[in-house]
Amino acid sequence: MFFLATGQDRQGNIVEYFGKEKVNEINEGKLFHVFQKGLAVKVQGRAPINFPKDQVFDKFLNDGSYNPSAGDIFDIDGRGDAMKWEAISVDSTSSFSDRSLRSSFVYLSFTSEKEKIVLFEASGHSVALVNGFPHEGDHYDFGYSLIPIKLKKGLNTFVMKVGRFPRIRARLIEPSAPQLFTSRDMTLPDILNEESMQYLGGIRVVNSSEEWIKNSSVKAALEGKSDGLRLGLIDLPPLSVTKIAFRTPTIGGLSEEEALINLDLIDSKGKSLAATEVTLKVKSKNDYHKRTFLSEIDNSVQYFSVTPTTEPATENQALFLSVHGASVEATNQARAYKKKDWGTLIAPTNRRPFGFAWEDWGRIDAMEVLAEAKSIYKPDPQKVYLTGHSMGGHGTWYLGATYPDHFAAIAPCAGYPDLLEYRNSFTRRLRTMNAEQLKRFGMTPEMVAEMSNPPALLPMDAMVQRAGNPSRTLKIKRNYLHLGVYILHGEKDNVVPTFIAQDMRKTLGEYHNDFVYYEYPDGTHWYGDHSVDWPQLFDFFKARKIPETSSLKKLEFYTTSPGVSASSHFVTIQQQEKPFELSSFNFNNEEGFTIDFENTATAELDLSSFESVPETIVVNDQEIKTGSAKKLVLKHVDDKWEIGSAAPKSEKGPHRNGGFKDAFRNNVVFVYGTKGSAQENDWNKMKAMFDAETFYYRANGKVEVIRDTDFSAATYKDRNVVIYGNSDSNGAWKALLKDCPIQVETGKVVINGVTLSGKQWGSYFVYPRQDSDVATIGVVTGTGLAGMKATYPNHYMVNGTSFPDFTLFDSSALQIGLDAIKCAGFFGNDWSMETGDFQWK
Repeated sequence: MFFLATGQDRQGNIVEYFGKEKVNEINEGKLFHVFQKGLAVKVQGRAPINFPKDQVFDKFLNDGSYNPSAGDIFDIDGRGDAMKWEAISVDSTSSFSDRSLRSSFVYLSFTSEKEKIVLFEASGHSVALVNGFPHEGDHYDFGYSLIPIKLKKGLNTFVMKVGRFPRIRARLIEPSAPQLFTSRDMTLPDILNEESMQYLGGIRVVNSSEEWIKNSSVKAALEGKSDGLRLGLIDLPPLSVTKIAFRTPTIGGLSEEEALINLDLIDSKGKSLAATEVTLKVKSKNDYHKRTFLSEIDNSVQYFSVTPTTEPATENQALFLSVHGASVEATNQARAYKKKDWGTLIAPTNRRPFGFAWEDWGRIDAMEVLAEAKSIYKPDPQKVYLTGHSMGGHGTWYLGATYPDHFAAIAPCAGYPDLLEYRNSFTRRLRTMNAEQLKRFGMTPEMVAEMSNPPALLPMDAMVQRAGNPSRTLKIKRNYLHLGVYILHGEKDNVVPTFIAQDMRKTLGEYHNDFVYYEYPDGTHWYGDHSVDWPQLFDFFKARKIPETSSLKKLEFYTTSPGVSASSHFVTIQQQEKPFELSSFNFNNEEGFTIDFENTATAELDLSSFESVPETIVVNDQEIKTGSAKKLVLKHVDDKWEIGSAAPKSEKGPHRNGGFKDAFRNNVVFVYGTKGSAQENDWNKMKAMFDAETFYYRANGKVEVIRDTDFSAATYKDRNVVIYGNSDSNGAWKALLKDCPIQVETGKVVINGVTLSGKQWGSYFVYPRQDSDVATIGVVTGTGLAGMKATYPNHYMVNGTSFPDFTLFDSSALQIGLDAIKCAGFFGNDWSMETGDFQWK
């Protein structure tokens, strides 16, 4: 956490500090300006999840001349009260800090004598507009925010939305060099002295110049003992901060407790642009430690923490996947457990301490770590278990339901199964508060009443929310039949109210016959190590195994998207009939092989695990001759089931099934357009940079951002691509989207032959790369500057939000939210609109 304060050095001199650093000893440069005065306006109301209303940013985005003064009335709120800009000043820690700042926006300004490149460092805000362009904030107060900007000569404006805490800090730093490393937020491994191997790390590079640094890489060398190694090449955009991966030389057999690694930023000609040193801890693999790996989401370096077994060999032991709570680091999660003599515990990161509540990219991170750990520790494949606390308790409910055949048993501790249910529990608590108590949450009794009685969903709202069905854990609750379930909850938990666990006990009691419910006497949300490391919980695990497929007599499985979860044991639901609605199969082999499907267009049966393949199976009451084939593809055509061939990779399937968020994986690259007007080009670029900043902050991510002129299909083969701009402004559009039924150009959008004119239209959509069997194209587009500004929110990088394959909206989105949507829906399995499901307004 970074804050400005005063203290004394060893000589007794008064020194100002910003966090742990002296103000004039900043690693990245020297202090240029600390913001001391500003304005604030309070905006009541809770934003919708998908399309948040944001009238303050809407004003600054669309009126470059707007420059408020103290006492100016910004607007009139719903109660008829004036929303005034109030003068604010910093406290003794140079923070704008007051409870009244909840639900507020802060306006800061700086007049520069000339154009100048500085680093904008701020914290406590969820997002910022700097001279009218959006930038990711530091709402968790990590102290990571460091954004190179070019000050204009004259007035420069900074508008910041207050984040989780009613405290804002901001300053400008003069960078010490055009390119430099920053030690903030490194991802580093532990060196294990029993192993001889290369290690992966991640460090951020600041490019504070206005030049592209092409084909750069980081060379890492063990000080004085080995030559350096370089990992990959990456282009660094002007005025950017990018987290770059590095790989050490092979290291082993060190006797020291630390190893010093020299890092050099190397350009395409082999010249060193920046240098630094990082220290790696040397540990025994028998101690608590961290391991790093390269994620397939974005080719970034991630880590997981390990609580090793007390036994020398890990093969054929158990493996415990433990998912952490909000604000908890994976290292602390692992240390909450004592070592076991019968298994290894691994704790993934969820991509951040807050991350994605183990959904979306947090879900992928957990499954990547599970696969990585299986390859390292080679556990008994039938002895894999899942547990977690608080948000990790939610992750346990969610991952267990989503991937039920991956685990023998699950143990949610202080968890909630569904994000919406947890929010509803917050509403239930708000209803017990008086007006003064509600004020602390930025709420009023009227707002609580509105939340308690939401209006019925309109067809458009229902279509958008349908994309969020993979987050509706209780829709697939019968998947818990695969698993033993141990529910552990504190008797007096007021963070995740105990009634949520009691509700799940009642729910499971209606159909499940293998679960335990334990309410820890007098336990609050956290009551010491027993909150997670509860002996009876692990005894419950020890008595259960994942069943062999060949032994199964009954099996049920449910999913709302094959792109999230498609399989259980020997059955894969490849395609749905109605996208993102509940699909299922119900298998029974007690008196003959029968299987019933719901909302399934194509499914695959892998019968190779069975001793003998039945010559006849019954599918939805229809007999099918198998021909004793080990693998069968079943297709539902004209209300009949038949054996067919697998759907071509060009169609939807588990490999790419849509939903706009699906674009942000598979080593995604952001491509912004440079062929439009100067203003359009600036917006294309800054929106791509904003999304990259957000993915870095929320997901510890690394996304390449490139110009359309630098994109080639061969260079970025089989990688997902997100295009910013339209067919006129982005040169990569015609190469990637020429056959797409949605075409967006300056002044109009054509949707399967329907033309809408005007420059106010914005859209998010996905479409398959025609030159790839696996890659997806995401599109952030507008028919003009107004349309592109309407795409400003990037809530598609927030867990719990829902975005279909296609969403079209107009420039009123920041004023009226979801009501601005004109069309939304899902492509069919052949990626056509004719076979899809779309809602128009």
